Amino acid sequence: MSAPILFRNARLIDPEAGSDTLGSLLVRGGLIEGRGAPQDPAPEGATIIDCAGHCLAPGIVDIGVKVCEPGERHKESYGSAGLAAAAGGVTTIVTRPDTIPAIDTPETLEFVRRRANAAAPVNVLPMAALTKGRQGREMTEIGFLMDAGAVAFTDCDHVVSDTRVFARALAYARSCGALVMAHPQEPGLSRGAAATSGKFASLYGLPAVSPMAERMGLDRDIALIEMTRARYHADQITTARALPALARARRNGLDITAGTGIHHLTLNEFDVADYRTFFKLKPPLRAEDDRLAVVEALREGLIDIISSMHTPQDEESKRLPYEEAASGAVALETLLPAALRLVHGGQISLPALFRALALNPARRLGLPSGRLASGAPADLVVFDADAPFVLDRETLHSKSRNTPFDGARLQGRVLATLVAGRTVYQRP
Repeated sequence: MSAPILFRNARLIDPEAGSDTLGSLLVRGGLIEGRGAPQDPAPEGATIIDCAGHCLAPGIVDIGVKVCEPGERHKESYGSAGLAAAAGGVTTIVTRPDTIPAIDTPETLEFVRRRANAAAPVNVLPMAALTKGRQGREMTEIGFLMDAGAVAFTDCDHVVSDTRVFARALAYARSCGALVMAHPQEPGLSRGAAATSGKFASLYGLPAVSPMAERMGLDRDIALIEMTRARYHADQITTARALPALARARRNGLDITAGTGIHHLTLNEFDVADYRTFFKLKPPLRAEDDRLAVVEALREGLIDIISSMHTPQDEESKRLPYEEAASGAVALETLLPAALRLVHGGQISLPALFRALALNPARRLGLPSGRLASGAPADLVVFDADAPFVLDRETLHSKSRNTPFDGARLQGRVLATLVAGRTVYQRP
């Protein structure tokens, strides 16, 4: 058993208790043993880490990370994604199945698990496709995939447009107790869109989609959840028009949670500026009123989870005309400093932020992490919430560096990341 570790003089960010207090934290055998005063004496043989008043919080649990194995390892591997996660304070990545080929069989899932365990220094939990090939025609073997380790099922941004197929998949998932994650969009309206409809998209001549497409997609999914009673998570709620439907579903007792991506919380449609393709995302960046509405929904707890929606793309697929460029951005390393913009702007507290980054995603997946409680895994991040820096994308650990925050002024540096009490990242 490894020697105990005592974190002294730490600003303990506890999302479960909603507290932000100065104290100490004792870790033994990969688990949190207890908390105490800032200068508590250390047990015999303990390693003492003086946090110097910096924040100590549960490690981030990031749902919806794309790792491009198998098929596109040149964009991101489990090794590079794991290093990026550790450098960003992410201790658990929940990976998407939108690979080449899709992760839709127990054999492919087993390959992914072996690769992740061998290469990544952080916890990796795979999701599997809901339908074969993510084509929306025939559901996958959900029970066998759960036995192989799938923690949720999703076709990612391929919306299952055949309502009967989606209803059957939800009903079967309900019988297995499986969580289904979906991307609420009306696929016909969304096809080919590169921006959100409005004055900006018209001015720039970009093919656009109405925010109502998200509302329409969510309304359909909610009706099917009411019919099947399945466990459901909406991966990207980005518009004000979708929020009333989400609130009604919650009031009606449906088992539904919702997340949003860090870019839609911190950027808006005007950031696209002169057709900068690093800002091309799916769904597209929204109007500022939508962004503010989603931030308020997060503050109120209507939106439960913040994720990176980490989507690596190589230079060739981004350096194209805006309409033709691939969608997506990397965000494992920028998730925390970008999210801290909300804290520094007074829109959310640090404990509430880590409830959305760590506690809520862990709870939704039935994980014991995301807490500072005794007996919880010692998956932890130490960070300086106020340290300013200018992001240089060339310093990122990801193989792909398609970040919209290149050259941006950010605040918040990860100093150390621990998984089960083992240091997986230490800031030089």
